[in-house]
Amino acid sequence: MSTDPAKLRIAVFGAGSIGCHLGGTLAEVADVTLIGRPAAMAEIAEQGLTLTGGSGSAPRVRHGLRTASGPEAVRDADYVLVTVKSADTVGAARSFAPYLAPGAVVVSFQNGLHNPALLRAELPGHRVLAGMVPYNVVRTGPASVHQGSGGQVLVADGDGSAALASAAEAAGLALAVHADMPGIQAAKLLMNLNNALNALSGLPLREQLGQRAYRRCLALCQREGLAAFRRAGVTPARLGPVPPGWMPAVLGLPDAVFRRLAGASLRIDAQARSSMWEDLQRGRPTEIDSLQGEIVTLAAEHHLPAPANTRLRELVHTAETANTPPRWSGPALLAELTSAAESR
Repeated sequence: MSTDPAKLRIAVFGAGSIGCHLGGTLAEVADVTLIGRPAAMAEIAEQGLTLTGGSGSAPRVRHGLRTASGPEAVRDADYVLVTVKSADTVGAARSFAPYLAPGAVVVSFQNGLHNPALLRAELPGHRVLAGMVPYNVVRTGPASVHQGSGGQVLVADGDGSAALASAAEAAGLALAVHADMPGIQAAKLLMNLNNALNALSGLPLREQLGQRAYRRCLALCQREGLAAFRRAGVTPARLGPVPPGWMPAVLGLPDAVFRRLAGASLRIDAQARSSMWEDLQRGRPTEIDSLQGEIVTLAAEHHLPAPANTRLRELVHTAETANTPPRWSGPALLAELTSAAESR
């Protein structure tokens, strides 16, 4: 495998919003192949891929990107970045396993806690690293993606992480190598518990998080998650200015106080929405079972209640089958989750 960042061959398997963002950015210095749905890949091949938001002050358009829709396109890749939804992890690994080069490194940039382990089980003999993208990326057109918030991509410290980090630095992608990926994944899951709330609100993230009632819903979910992680012996890492254990209290502060304490650190622009909102709008299955569902399962394993996360998972599954996604106000959603906790 080449260690020259300019010559790395990178395949992105599951090139949706996050995958296109990562691949499009790394294409500045690497040979990138985007592998995704045929219609989406055709749009990118025809129009180029437009990247907006983040540190870039102006739209960046990548022309001439290699695109594909079949798993054989991972052949000869030094790195395969997996960005499919969690429910598709096993199927994805089985589909591209026959084509992986012997020295290829597979990196999971997915939500949830278990995807790296699932990939390792399906890809014996291959190096699999956990990765995490902390910020929001949303598709704004058939061939354009927008980074709506800030943060640093993280990859587990391991064989192969250094070359990827060098390529990212050369491409202007903020990426760091981290030793405690279980703690990072736990912290990201706590953050991602807001995805369902944002999806049901129908609001941009900045507007939704600016309303105390929605934040109190998130605080209910995070308290259940923190209790489950404590019982399991998992310590969520600190990803921002506020330690995870303090976040529920901060979320419950009045709007004006919250904005003063945490508003600047959010760095969320007016276009940012959760990927779950996008899934509901497009009539696609969501990742609710890998988010709220993870907390519900972990809590049950340790004989703890998780009524808020349980009810929120039910509401999202109902929304998945609706012709028009429902829009819940903050007070109505808070009353629903509070009632679920009181009735258990």
